[in-house]
Amino acid sequence: MLGTFLVVGSYFLLQSGRLSGTGLPYQLINIAGSSCILVSLVGGFNLAVALLQCTWIVISLYGIARGWRQRHSAAKPSPG
Repeated sequence: MLGTFLVVGSYFLLQSGRLSGTGLPYQLINIAGSSCILVSLVGGFNLAVALLQCTWIVISLYGIARGWRQRHSAAKPSPG
């Protein structure tokens, strides 16, 4: 239940303008929620749900990496 609450809650916060889709909090909440859902599958495995949650985690990690690169490239002074 916690994982579902986190994923759906973060999406609600995104849609209501309280979280940025490119911000670290949104990505971390999605990773936490998807991880909780994956753990819940130990009691009753479902391949489709497992693949969906793994994909959700990978996309969130991509978002974190992309945001990190953008912040660090913007902080570097341009040559010349």
